[in-house]
Amino acid sequence: MARWILATLLLVVLVGATLLGLAATRDIPLETLETRYTDEHSRFMEVDGLRVHYRDQGSGPVLLLLHGTGASLHTWDGWARELENQFRVIRMDLPAFGLTGPREDRDYRISAYVDFLADFAEALGLEDFALAGNSLGGHIAWRYALDYPDQVNAMVLVAPSAYPPADMPRAMRLARTPVMNQLIRHVLSPRRVRDSLEDVYGDPAQVDEALVTRYYELTLRPGNRQAFIDRARTEMTWRHTELGAIETPTLIMWGGRDTWIVPVNGEQMVRDMPRARLYTFPELGHVPMEEDPVRTATLAKRFLSGNADNTAARSPAKAD
Repeated sequence: MARWILATLLLVVLVGATLLGLAATRDIPLETLETRYTDEHSRFMEVDGLRVHYRDQGSGPVLLLLHGTGASLHTWDGWARELENQFRVIRMDLPAFGLTGPREDRDYRISAYVDFLADFAEALGLEDFALAGNSLGGHIAWRYALDYPDQVNAMVLVAPSAYPPADMPRAMRLARTPVMNQLIRHVLSPRRVRDSLEDVYGDPAQVDEALVTRYYELTLRPGNRQAFIDRARTEMTWRHTELGAIETPTLIMWGGRDTWIVPVNGEQMVRDMPRARLYTFPELGHVPMEEDPVRTATLAKRFLSGNADNTAARSPAKAD
């Protein structure tokens, strides 16, 4: 009986979506997306059985950038422009996102992302680098610094997840809810994507059509919607009690209008991490590097340059 009720509810939801003209949103072929969302810096490399999309630009000490949930390497476009004259900036579409797409084993634990990052760095010959990450990417970054302290010479964490949340964002709650998560797998609209982006921006007026289109279309990469559900349903193993063991010099940035991971988390992190400092941008939201890439990248550059003695003793050449 319960299954019949759930099936009926799903049918009602999908019929309602059909009436709104939103049903049966189709994936976009990978070849089409690669044409639209690669550039002269784009490369592809086999890592852990995945064809990973990454970009490698600039020269100097290596700075490796990790994006957050639902995003792609494009979230760092502004930073790449601002920093490529001083750093070799490398960023990738993490498994489950962007052009890289889903893992066959559907393993989206943080530990699996850390292992992936280790294999990615090894494949590029990276032995000593600065690491920056936003949200999920920030969580992967500090966990990587825990497991590979000799490789990470400095970190910039932008609104990273670190502590078990009292609540989770609406999109993640939906993805974890049986039946309702089929809306994500089968039904998606630019309006829904815009709503989510306006949630993470401190100033929703900055969310323009080009931004919505990019997020929307990359979500329609084959397999990405199911991967989002799989990752949202993955049980988290939190290691926040080990933050005090991280000796890596760390700059933490937060947007004062962040409603996804509230700024008080940043205050807790600097209390827990012995070599961390916190800077808050009062008017920005959960993705400050997207909203104001110039100011945030300038702050990151100043911090990383101040740690010059720790950075990039080895800076391997780019892969062809």
